[in-house]
Amino acid sequence: MDFRHLVAAPATLSTIAADALLLVVHGNALDACVEPALAALIDEAVQAGDFQFKAGRTLYVHRPVGFKAARLMVVGAAAASVKSFKAAVAAGLGQLKGTGAKHIVVAVADSLPLTALHGEALAACANEATYVYRHTKPSAPKAPAMARFTLVCAKAQARDVAAGLQRGSAIAAGVTLARECANRPGNVCTPTFLGEQARRLGKEHGLKVEVLDRKAVEKLGMGAFLAVAQGSSEPLRFIVARYEGAAKSQAPVVLVGKGITFDTGGISIKPSAEMDEMKYDMGGAASVLGTLRAVAEIKPKLNVIGIIPSCDNMPSGHAVKPGDVVTSLSGQTIEILNTDAEGRLILCDALTYAERFKPAVVVDIATLTGACVIALGHHRSGLFTADDALATELLNAGDAAIDPCWRMPLDDEYDEGLKSNFADMGNVGPRAGGAITAAMFLKRFTAKYRWAHLDIAGTAWKSGAAKGGTGRPVGLLTHFVLSQVK
Repeated sequence: MDFRHLVAAPATLSTIAADALLLVVHGNALDACVEPALAALIDEAVQAGDFQFKAGRTLYVHRPVGFKAARLMVVGAAAASVKSFKAAVAAGLGQLKGTGAKHIVVAVADSLPLTALHGEALAACANEATYVYRHTKPSAPKAPAMARFTLVCAKAQARDVAAGLQRGSAIAAGVTLARECANRPGNVCTPTFLGEQARRLGKEHGLKVEVLDRKAVEKLGMGAFLAVAQGSSEPLRFIVARYEGAAKSQAPVVLVGKGITFDTGGISIKPSAEMDEMKYDMGGAASVLGTLRAVAEIKPKLNVIGIIPSCDNMPSGHAVKPGDVVTSLSGQTIEILNTDAEGRLILCDALTYAERFKPAVVVDIATLTGACVIALGHHRSGLFTADDALATELLNAGDAAIDPCWRMPLDDEYDEGLKSNFADMGNVGPRAGGAITAAMFLKRFTAKYRWAHLDIAGTAWKSGAAKGGTGRPVGLLTHFVLSQVK
């Protein structure tokens, strides 16, 4: 997609040539800066009951008289915020994508100062409106014609808007990569496939990529990871991808993504209803690949390492059993009380592996617990960390990207639930507070660096008619990584 900015005043919108003019209107009335012809058109629509100054309300006019644009789409916004702007643009593009419009000009019908985040929001909306999954669906409809997007701004805002459009384009590409990986079925998106995607990413964007097989993982002593993988005929992969944008002496940001390419629950097998959605259990891995894709295009001056432990969790005669005790890479032993709590088992070895990089900070990302979905629903990802400063950085990154998270507790009392009579810890605690005890389990492997955990079980994909990967939290992670540039 082609993203550009155009310096123009709100009073000259009728002179802009385009396939469609998408006009965002804030508040309860038109701003005085709106040109008379446009104001009259909208006022007439209000009087006729065809438009209201309310969030999400739209007015479509084909071949509006006095305008060079072939189509006019007016959209109401709830408030003068980036979030409201994004929601309005999304609503407008949702209507326009069914037309033949190729070049969309987006403008705000007042003197609201636009920022880089407005440019980024437009890129995100355009990406969402034009995305179509088709790799295993030849009958999928053609992608919308929309291919060029221009954001109107004042001269003083041009530099920031241009930077936001560029950053937004990079993030959108990362989101698409994450969605493409997540949406592929489990018989296509295997650990081997994820390894291939990482290698392709490395070749195209100059990343250093290493993909370890079972023998290498056995040599390292990743007993927890191996325990999960042993029930599947699909070979495991341990992926390490490096973006080197600073001196080797600079401590890296490390992102660790859960890469369970299909999760049956193992011997503790899941109910069959909606088990097809367990192909999305590699959403953490997908988000790490997507973030690396965005970072590689933006080229910030820092080092970033992505670590992805990937395997299937399957029941078989070789599968790990409830009651088994395994030894993690850290040397700590784990009693397997529930084989469906497998994500934390592959992550704990990856978190220990991260120590060798002497990281500045480590963030793991995982579709880890249904309990987090119960707690937070599908709007916010769960954030767990004992580091207040790190929590603030991640919360701010999520707010900036409109990819929000919410901080959850990590009180020491929750750790009591992980006690085992036969190992250093059990892999699950009591049902109550399940997302917290899962995070407490991971915390036991992170003593040597700053660490945070993002539980994205409620945000990595959508169910129902809109079923599909969301690409979250690529936006949050990209903003966080960029915030670490010194």
